[in-house]
Amino acid sequence: MEKRVIGYFDDNMQVEQAAKELKDKGFKEISILGNDSSGDNKGRSRGINDGMTQNLSNGTMTGGAIGGLAGLALGAGALFIPGIGPLVAVGPLAAALGGAATGGVAGALVDYGIPKERSDFYETKIKEGNTVMILKTEEDKTDTVATIFRNHGAKDVRVH
Repeated sequence: MEKRVIGYFDDNMQVEQAAKELKDKGFKEISILGNDSSGDNKGRSRGINDGMTQNLSNGTMTGGAIGGLAGLALGAGALFIPGIGPLVAVGPLAAALGGAATGGVAGALVDYGIPKERSDFYETKIKEGNTVMILKTEEDKTDTVATIFRNHGAKDVRVH
């Protein structure tokens, strides 16, 4: 049975490191959602939007934390979600966010298998400028994934 492991990070370099380790271990369905429009990076590394807009506009995926992330997962997009602002989505969940203008990020997370209450929580974390990572995997691999998330600084890691 497939499960989702989800957590949030307040440092985008940790996101990149976690995604790289997961990819190196053969995990493929890595989705990353981030927003740093708050204007206050609170000591974080480069914002998730830094480099993404530039890299999307010039057709390359290099430089900055998100450039590395985009190379690790399939699909990447920059969206504007009402109530949240600019959102960068990388991975399989990026496509689901295309219709998020009505349901927002929480609605897309619910559709992806995250319970409503937790989806609302993670949407709030994104609004605060954090980055959320979700990985879909088989149930017997969730402990490994959750450990990798935590080892790289993820907070509130859950399996659904």
